Amino acid sequence: MDYVKLGSTGLEVSRICLGCMTYGVPDRGTHPWTLDEEKSRPLIRDALEAGINFFDTANTYSDGTSEEIVGRALRDMTKRDDIVIATKVFNRMRPGPNGAGLSRKAIFNEIDNSLKRLGTDYVDLYQIHRWDYTTPIEETLEALHDVVKAGKARYIGASSMYAWQFSKSLYISRANGWTEFKTMQNHLNLLYREEEREMMPLCKDQGIGMLPWSPLARGRLTREWDATSARQESDTFGSTLYRTDDADRAVVEAVAAVAKARGVPRAQVALAWVAQKSPVTAPIIGASKPEHVSDAVAALSLNLKAEEIAQLEAPYVPHAVSGFK
Repeated sequence: MDYVKLGSTGLEVSRICLGCMTYGVPDRGTHPWTLDEEKSRPLIRDALEAGINFFDTANTYSDGTSEEIVGRALRDMTKRDDIVIATKVFNRMRPGPNGAGLSRKAIFNEIDNSLKRLGTDYVDLYQIHRWDYTTPIEETLEALHDVVKAGKARYIGASSMYAWQFSKSLYISRANGWTEFKTMQNHLNLLYREEEREMMPLCKDQGIGMLPWSPLARGRLTREWDATSARQESDTFGSTLYRTDDADRAVVEAVAAVAKARGVPRAQVALAWVAQKSPVTAPIIGASKPEHVSDAVAALSLNLKAEEIAQLEAPYVPHAVSGFK
């Protein structure tokens, strides 16, 4: 496993981040396809044994049970100083006023709740899951700064939003001497490349570490166009992300062609494309089977040639913005 600096920080992370939305109590929250603790732990161990030291979850995943499962597993399997834990805040955690969002009250409540579920005194990276249109960004940024100064988070990051929103956030933090966002967790894969227009150049210019989510388009890039999965059938959010026209089909077929020529699984090709994009630090992969971890690690050694990248990218057509609107 290779380790790199997280953007412009001094923090060293593996070039693969294990996304932990897959792990949680299936009948809690909105992800019925998740794996319970007994099935999750071997996959978390596989990741650690592969050299992955970077784990990403969120307070809202499976109604908090993802944090609980991941926290217990990591405490049992490794030392806290050897790993990097990231979690997120924004989505609704309880009904009624102040049960969601990025107000000062919500952030202070949710960081403490996340730390309790994870069983740790701090998280390495605390991220806003989405932009909160109902709370002044100044309030959110100052609250996050105070979380860092209180020792409850080492760094802060953001997730999918417009580039102008991210730029505004960086400017406001800089102007006030507050802790700045160091990462952007955004939507990027061969079926959705709209981030290449504005967000990626901004992140490269500002030294922001990029942590793409859904690098395999929720598995669509790893199988035949007409194939499906249990997760795809029940993933209501995922159903809003991708088109079903001939252009997307052609992208999936290009991945299959390059994979066949290379003699490797499609997942390795699709993930290698994301990992080689600048300024990507670590794609966030989901793993519900052991081969998902091994394929992800192998993808880091698969250096795509210029002609292969051109073949993969040629069928793409512009897409409507998705993933956060």
